[in-house]
Amino acid sequence: MPELPEVETIRRDLCQKILNKKIVKVNIVNPKSVRNSRRVFLSGLRGKKIKSIDRVGKLMVFCLPKKEFLLVHLKMTGQLIYKQGKKIIAGGHGEPESAFGRPGDKVMANLAVPNKHTRVIITFADKSKLFFNDLRLFGYMKKVGRAEKDKIAAAFGIEPLTRGFSLAKFAAIFKNRKTSLKAILLNQNLIAGLGNIYVDEVCFRAGLKPNRSAGNLAKTEIAKLYQAIQFILKKAIAKRGTTFNNYIDADGNKGNFIKYLQVYGQGGAPCKKCRNLLKKMRLAGRGTVFCEKCQK
Repeated sequence: MPELPEVETIRRDLCQKILNKKIVKVNIVNPKSVRNSRRVFLSGLRGKKIKSIDRVGKLMVFCLPKKEFLLVHLKMTGQLIYKQGKKIIAGGHGEPESAFGRPGDKVMANLAVPNKHTRVIITFADKSKLFFNDLRLFGYMKKVGRAEKDKIAAAFGIEPLTRGFSLAKFAAIFKNRKTSLKAILLNQNLIAGLGNIYVDEVCFRAGLKPNRSAGNLAKTEIAKLYQAIQFILKKAIAKRGTTFNNYIDADGNKGNFIKYLQVYGQGGAPCKKCRNLLKKMRLAGRGTVFCEKCQK
């Protein structure tokens, strides 16, 4: 699932490509991916220009004129693919490598769009197109007004890397919590944007086992978590996200944070820090990897 760094990378890239381009056509290929009636969705987008693109956690907010917005959530398998002429750039959930070419290829030259997973196609006046693909149909697009956008955004918890993400507010989340540390960090209503990849990495950097009881963490341990979240997310964004199955950024390059992963997806492998074998378990409904020696 694309997490905060991947969605932020997509947001920044699309800001360079589609802002102030007039939408001349919208094709709803599969209505299940649109949370409006066909009439409301089409009339809300056709003839409009995307003025800016914001983000709340993993939710992308395309700002339209007259305080209207297009919400896009990629969920587990969503992709946004922009095509202008022969150049294709994309971000979001990866596809099998066979769909993109040889492992290690930097350009998605042979990705054909639209394809069987294409759900919505937005065409701009310069004939460039934005494709919303989604294998499992969990993601969505929705045109909303200001009040509904604010209501949806308010349901998200505090977001790392913003002014509102203070140590005091972060620490307050853990008070009297009986669930696991990982469950707290994954809860989007408490902290927005973290997912399975970065929670495992944050816990490793903070030296804390993800199955620790959240309410029993010491103040010093919460401070380490707070610092680890900011460090990991900043580095992941700087490296343009984590690459899985040839995730491609807006310049046709893969994200590089995969080179810096310490534990995620490496259960049974030696810890890069102490060489103890990493343990894998099921926690908060997710596969979880940690080091029993480096994490307490």
